[in-house]
Amino acid sequence: MSFDSRALSALDFPRVRDALAQRCSTTLGTERARALNPSDDAGRIARELDEVEDALFGVSLSLGGIQDIRDLHARAQEGRVLSGAELLNAAYSLDGAMTVKRAITANSRGPLREVALGLGDHAELVRRVLGALDREGGVRDDASPHLRDLRRRIEPLRGRIRERLASTLEKWSDVLQEHIVTIRRDRYVLPVQASRVGQVQGIIVDASATGQTYFVEPAAITPLNNELTRLILDEEAEVRRILTELSGLLAQDADVPMTLATIGELDLIASKAKLARDWRLNRPETSPAGAYDLREARHPLIENPVPNDIALGSTKLLLITGPNMGGKTATLKTLGLAVLMHQCGLYVSAASAKLPVVRDVLVDIGDEQSIEASLSTFASHLKHLRYVLRHASPDTLVLVDELGSGTDPNEGAALSQAIIETLLSQDARGIVTSHLSPLKLFALETPDLKNASMGFEVETLSPTYVLQVGQPGRSYALAIAQRMGLPDGVLERATTLLGEDAGIMERMLEGLERERADLAGQLDTATAARRAAEGELGRVQQERETLETRRGEMLAEAAQKAESLYADAIERVRTLRARAQEDGARPRVMQELRELRTAAQKARPAPPVYEERGDPIRVGSRVDVPAYNASGQVLELRGDDLVVQLGVMKVGVKRRDVRVQPEVKVPAVRGSFVGRAPTTFQAELQLRGLGVEEAVEELRTAILEAAALKEKQLRVVHGKGQGVLRRLLREYLKNDRKVESFHDAEPNHGGHGVTIVNLRA
Repeated sequence: MSFDSRALSALDFPRVRDALAQRCSTTLGTERARALNPSDDAGRIARELDEVEDALFGVSLSLGGIQDIRDLHARAQEGRVLSGAELLNAAYSLDGAMTVKRAITANSRGPLREVALGLGDHAELVRRVLGALDREGGVRDDASPHLRDLRRRIEPLRGRIRERLASTLEKWSDVLQEHIVTIRRDRYVLPVQASRVGQVQGIIVDASATGQTYFVEPAAITPLNNELTRLILDEEAEVRRILTELSGLLAQDADVPMTLATIGELDLIASKAKLARDWRLNRPETSPAGAYDLREARHPLIENPVPNDIALGSTKLLLITGPNMGGKTATLKTLGLAVLMHQCGLYVSAASAKLPVVRDVLVDIGDEQSIEASLSTFASHLKHLRYVLRHASPDTLVLVDELGSGTDPNEGAALSQAIIETLLSQDARGIVTSHLSPLKLFALETPDLKNASMGFEVETLSPTYVLQVGQPGRSYALAIAQRMGLPDGVLERATTLLGEDAGIMERMLEGLERERADLAGQLDTATAARRAAEGELGRVQQERETLETRRGEMLAEAAQKAESLYADAIERVRTLRARAQEDGARPRVMQELRELRTAAQKARPAPPVYEERGDPIRVGSRVDVPAYNASGQVLELRGDDLVVQLGVMKVGVKRRDVRVQPEVKVPAVRGSFVGRAPTTFQAELQLRGLGVEEAVEELRTAILEAAALKEKQLRVVHGKGQGVLRRLLREYLKNDRKVESFHDAEPNHGGHGVTIVNLRA
């Protein structure tokens, strides 16, 4: 279907078409832009918006230089022979189309790739034309072997003729008008004085305009001129044959019409993207029928427009009242133009927009008084309103400007109220503007109809152009008259004549305006406070993030330092172990070894600890599990969950379901070395989480220390896991001469996760 052309004109849509046409690169695109009309096909609208988005952010379309060759193609199909320049124009345009297709195919994965499928393959035609013609459209010598042969024969023949004529010039010098060789009627001739033409032997080929000179072909070169003429005619025939063949190739290329149509479509898409960029437009969303929501909507054709929010949905009709020149009509047109642009696949002039797809836009805007049709302004409005009422429905947009104007105010108000009631009963959506006060009261009492007004500064007598929804507008006629200096008596009399009811209405509106201004001030204050709070919150969050970052850095530094100290201690342990093999050094070395071992264990990063009610739980802690009536060792920490070894079983329990057993202090083994104080020995060796090499080294050192201190037994905790560490440690124990035997711990004391090592006496 097509939208009412009068509505498009009333909403200034032709100016949008013109703006699009000015941004097109080809006449094909310009033609489409000037014929652009809204569609009510939601799928098509969405696809066209996708295409514009692809042109804006995906592919940069360059279509300059591509010509409209539809006429050339049609003439070729009629059997006409095109000139070389025309064929060259066609070839360049089709080659440009193929270049566009390659660019889109390489750079787009969006909808433009689909559009580009309409561009045909014209490579053979382009190759043949560009191979046969030079840049000026002339046929090349090598366009055919026959043409090459003809042209190779023509030039030497011309030289022979000029040589013959050069000798004749001397012979005829006294009868010549000028001492030159010229060409007339494609034949070489000499200019002879008319009075002496009878003195020469030759054929008169032509005469000058004055009759004073005859152009004579000497008899001696007539055979040569005849031969040249024959060759030239053969050359012209061959050139025409080549142009006829190329014209036929163009005529037979069935993809040309689709390619040209696609170029026009791509050019229109590119111009839509340029318009969106130039006018700072945004992509609209499609909403359900009757739901309109525009934020910061602007009229794109007004310089420095004031943005306004416009919403329709739960409110079916918006009644905008207020003084003239306040922006009512511009607001009405802003909505209408946004709808039309959306349904043409164009971006719209709003920060964001949700618009339904309508079947038609019904308008009554402007004064169309017709002298010829004997229609008054009021009659013209009635004609348009009749059309609006006949076609209004939920899937149309109704825009009526100055409803009830042009007639008696009382009758106009009554008629206007009846029209609005009818539109509401038809579930129509739209905007109505008016000056009639009774309609303001009607809107206050009518569901689905809401008052609105355009802001106005009485002090400066200037409109603000800001839409104020929920508040009816005042006419400000008396206020403006007072500011303009009309006598007080006139104003007082006008107030009396206006009547008490009207005065109450004006005072009510004035009070509403004051309340609205107070609320606006409070809102501004609250907004400023909220923004300040948000700023402070942002600052606190930033400081917190900085502290967290610093804390992480410090922890990382501490862990790195601890690891370094631990590694140094281990290296020193290995050195001391080697020294211990020397005679007489063992007691002293073992003492240093124990001290280093203790220092290394302290420097090593501690395992994770979970603390609740002051009871620390770590890997290796002994706990009671009442639910199983058993006790065991903690193998893993997983937040609030623990993995505990209970005999041969590993169970998962909550932290709250276990009790920590008090740590059992291993009795100190007292001994004395020469020059050393008594020391203690840890009879349990924790190897869980260590690598194999490090674990074996720890075990070797512990056995060496225990043997030196005459310890009988060593408890080695290695965990179960896959059993690899357990197996490798036992391989070592088998070969250590200080080890007498080894075996698993009791099931309730670690089982396979613990090895008890018995040392030789």
